[in-house]
Amino acid sequence: MNLELSAYRDTWSDDDPNANFKAEVASYTLADPLSTLEQLSRTTGIPVGCLARYILVKWTASGSEALLQMGPIALKQMQAHVDAAEAADTDSERLSAYHALRQMIEWIAAGPGNG
Repeated sequence: MNLELSAYRDTWSDDDPNANFKAEVASYTLADPLSTLEQLSRTTGIPVGCLARYILVKWTASGSEALLQMGPIALKQMQAHVDAAEAADTDSERLSAYHALRQMIEWIAAGPGNG
């Protein structure tokens, strides 16, 4: 299998159940990870393909461990949903935050064989 590392450029509706994830994928795929992997490969002597595979397996297989490792980003996003809902102080905003948090938790918990 050949793998193409490309930026995600798409559009989606606001009510798309995967809108938060799609927005994050679009944002993170703007950067090219290969320069970092190439430098790490030179430093460690591990081939770039092995490093990429390691990263993919570790993040897709680790579930809650991934949440702990990506902590600052994911937790700030989760906190932002709660803070916005509390600032608005309405049931509809709290329900919206609940749905956003539910989506994030479902994605993290899915892991292989669970989704």
